[in-house]
Amino acid sequence: MSSPATTRFGRLRAAMSESPPLLWSFVYFFCLLSGYYVLRPVRDAMGASSDVEAVFPPDMIAFFAAHGIPLKELILQVLSTCSFILILIAQPIYGTLVSRFPRRVFLPVLFGFFILCLLGFHLLFDSQVAGRGLAFFLWVTVFNVFSVAVFWSFMADVFSHDEAKKYYGYIGAAGTIGAFTGPLITRTLAEKVGLANLMLVSAAFLAACVVCIWRLRRWAMQREAKIGRDNESAMGGDVLAGLKLIAKEPLLRWLAALVFLGVGIGQLLYNQQAVIAREGFATAEARTAYYAGIDIAVNVLTLIVQLFATRWLLSRFGLAPVLLIPMAALLLGFAVLTASPLPIVVGIVQVVTRSNEFSLMKPGRETIYTRVDRQWRYKAGAAIDTAFFRGGEITFSWTYKALSAFGSQVVFGAGLLIAGVMTASAWRLLREEKKLPSAGTRDVPVSQD
Repeated sequence: MSSPATTRFGRLRAAMSESPPLLWSFVYFFCLLSGYYVLRPVRDAMGASSDVEAVFPPDMIAFFAAHGIPLKELILQVLSTCSFILILIAQPIYGTLVSRFPRRVFLPVLFGFFILCLLGFHLLFDSQVAGRGLAFFLWVTVFNVFSVAVFWSFMADVFSHDEAKKYYGYIGAAGTIGAFTGPLITRTLAEKVGLANLMLVSAAFLAACVVCIWRLRRWAMQREAKIGRDNESAMGGDVLAGLKLIAKEPLLRWLAALVFLGVGIGQLLYNQQAVIAREGFATAEARTAYYAGIDIAVNVLTLIVQLFATRWLLSRFGLAPVLLIPMAALLLGFAVLTASPLPIVVGIVQVVTRSNEFSLMKPGRETIYTRVDRQWRYKAGAAIDTAFFRGGEITFSWTYKALSAFGSQVVFGAGLLIAGVMTASAWRLLREEKKLPSAGTRDVPVSQD
């Protein structure tokens, strides 16, 4: 008798046989998240650093000192604020890129730009340039937001809604393997080869992504021809069209609310985790290894859920369980933290929360975009993943700083309240999602504004 694991791998092989682009999608997402997760522990180590000179440039340190502001106590808050400002600047630039240039141009150009940046950071870290932490933290923020948003938008060009329900769980699992591989590389090499050489490892993964984009383009064009739509040409339109769509469409507003509040929950945990890392580890390399270990735990759990639950839940029950199960876990986790805010409990809730986002909520949200036009995918989707994501980050980073003065139980009590509002937002999103065209119909544009 075949075991459940054997049956699942058999289904995976069958899926790859019936859908040739699936293999290239696997490789694309694996390399993308491997490249990112090589960098993420380095970024987190910068945010948890007690060495202000390594994080901020001398002029910025002098400015804060002249105004009597203790920059050392506000490292994460200042980094989050700068990240939000940068995203506000980058979003119109991204909007211009996707409006003026066809996909065959802007996708390779975007990744080529990221690769050149990594080569520059290799030089900065190798030379120990003051303020490298701020520049790197901000760049990784932009890279993560736009590269992942573009990936899922591209997948919605390649696969139909029915295919997305069957394959997104598998694609997510390939990304999770990459997300496990990246921090494993970093944990192994960080203290042996130094942080500078990790930039070159990440650049190699991104170069492989460019190859995958080129190969997948053919299947995207075939699907567009089949449904009678040209997604290869430039989209045109206002560079702020994404934000206008969110303001107009109820479903997008609830999607934005869910992302904003989800980031808020994550920030409360992330800031508390930074305190633990700052107090427990003396060097950037040691903190990097610690954060890599957390990422490994998150991605092992994520992979298990993706392999054994995500596809089954999406195929059999649709969107509801992949949104509501994480909501239940959030409510339970923050209730426990409010009663017992111990470091080990913070770590457990952090791992479960991030795993649920990657294995259930993100694939579930992305299936929505397979049923609408590409203005929603490339513009509104990107706006949600940039302005609202980073808006939540800055808002709740400073909220954490204010609430932490009253103790961690107050912080997590506020988190429990946010989790309740987030659950209500998920219910409203599910109501709006039912109004979209049925899965059996071809994609139609919901709005062209």
